Amino acid sequence: MAMTARVEEQAMPTVALLEDDALLRERVLAPGLAGFGFAVTGMDSAAALQVHLARGHYDIAVLDVGLPDADGFAVARELRELFPRIGIVMLTGRCETLDRVRGLSLGADAYLAKPVEVELLAATLYSLLRRLQGDARAVAPPPALEQRGWQLDAGGWCLLSPAGGTVALTRTERRVVERLTAASGQLVTRDQLVAALTDNIYDFDPHRLDSLIYRLRRKVANICGEPLPLNAVHGEGYVLAAH
Repeated sequence: MAMTARVEEQAMPTVALLEDDALLRERVLAPGLAGFGFAVTGMDSAAALQVHLARGHYDIAVLDVGLPDADGFAVARELRELFPRIGIVMLTGRCETLDRVRGLSLGADAYLAKPVEVELLAATLYSLLRRLQGDARAVAPPPALEQRGWQLDAGGWCLLSPAGGTVALTRTERRVVERLTAASGQLVTRDQLVAALTDNIYDFDPHRLDSLIYRLRRKVANICGEPLPLNAVHGEGYVLAAH
């Protein structure tokens, strides 16, 4: 498990989270995005953002419009001018059409209204990352003859459907899906899946695995509009259909 943790840490995309509401930033958004595989640095002002950008690189900036020391739209415009390749997502309570148009025209890649579900925000960030990195699989599904069924994306944090759907995964979901996709078409035992979640399989409540699988099935169906072809083998484990 230690090796898995190190791999996850190395693969984490970096996010500068500019939100002046400390409770929302530190208790909801930052830990929520961390659970989806992002390395998040929270900050409460445009001045703090400038300091952090001077010290290091960020893949994406998530910006609140209402800031104590600057206008969020102006920050987005300046970011786009100074860092052409950074992803910019505006997160705000101002959801009028004119505000959306203004934000997008000034350089934002996406404009989400508060309150926003962390899962939707994470999916938006991963979609943006794939566009920035030029991942062809994010633009269109591969030709029918080359489709390989359900698989993880290059970063390992999103499940891709054969039809091109994308499901952002939490850390625990990712560990289970990694085992299932690696053994596509073959049985993965319950013990193997539990071992992917904990170092102590004997103290692990097996109902937690059942709940996780149930939520994953429902999540995939809701987002992709098609069921995850995950077949239960009674008393043994699960098989993810190869195609």
